[in-house]
Amino acid sequence: MPLRFVTVDLKQTKIYAVRFTDGGLQEARVALSTNPQEGVDAGLRRIRSAIRQVWPMQDAVTAIGLSVPGILDFKRGVLRSASDLPGWLDVPFRDTLVETFGVPTFVGKAAGVAALAEHRFGVGQGVADMVYIAVGETLESGVILDNRLFTGGNGLGGEIGHIAVALHDSKPVRRNVAYLETLLSNRTLLRRVRERVANGERSLLPEMLNGNLALLTVEVVCEAARQGDVPAMAVLAETGTYLGVAIVSLMHLLNPALFVLDGIVKFAGDALLSPMRRSIAVLASETYQEHTRTVLAQFGNDIGSWGALALCLMELSL
Repeated sequence: MPLRFVTVDLKQTKIYAVRFTDGGLQEARVALSTNPQEGVDAGLRRIRSAIRQVWPMQDAVTAIGLSVPGILDFKRGVLRSASDLPGWLDVPFRDTLVETFGVPTFVGKAAGVAALAEHRFGVGQGVADMVYIAVGETLESGVILDNRLFTGGNGLGGEIGHIAVALHDSKPVRRNVAYLETLLSNRTLLRRVRERVANGERSLLPEMLNGNLALLTVEVVCEAARQGDVPAMAVLAETGTYLGVAIVSLMHLLNPALFVLDGIVKFAGDALLSPMRRSIAVLASETYQEHTRTVLAQFGNDIGSWGALALCLMELSL
């Protein structure tokens, strides 16, 4: 008899609940609107409703796994805050769900859970040490060391976005510091492209967007680059170079066997990947390069559900 798990992937607009077997068979799935503006209590009611809709009629559930955005106290299963969920502060997800459903409940931050999904079920299978990096609206990451998610002393470890890469003057205050996330994010990429076009560089983008650069998205930038657009190609190359530098730093710090890349990296193609690889080839020691691979993530929008299952399996040593 297979073990059964219920997972919840909490996103800004949707709540996805899935019932899995321990072998990864999806038996039921439901999606509800998050409506975060209605507050925490309403959100928790929706999460409980989603779980009940996929709960088996007869068989027992071994555990619940939950993927959440934002800053998480991993050890207590408490969401401290999340930019995607304004006003959701110090939400005790673990204790709330244990009280309601009476089964072990494990809560992970979205990027860490994504790392677990790729490690257990995706391109990281068989690798003990790996780093997952997603370049999106922010720079997200998850670190697997010795086949376990690294969470640090109080559950906040594994984040690379706030690694300081430059100090603009001698005063170490936030406004004077450049963080890795300020170089590697969709927002930064779009700003750089708009600046280049505004400064007079010839571009296909005004025609593609009917003159309205406010409609610019990373997907449009990638398509323009495929058509040979100079500003788009230049900014994607810059992004790839910065990503390569970040990978080299992590390569020397952690010596993982694998880097799994997600977000814009998956659909930008060689315009981003080639400069990234050149940075790694030039900057990383040969002995590190020999034992480290970089690959694209396997999962898509369902990575949170698979990762929440992997989190349960890790925590229960299954």
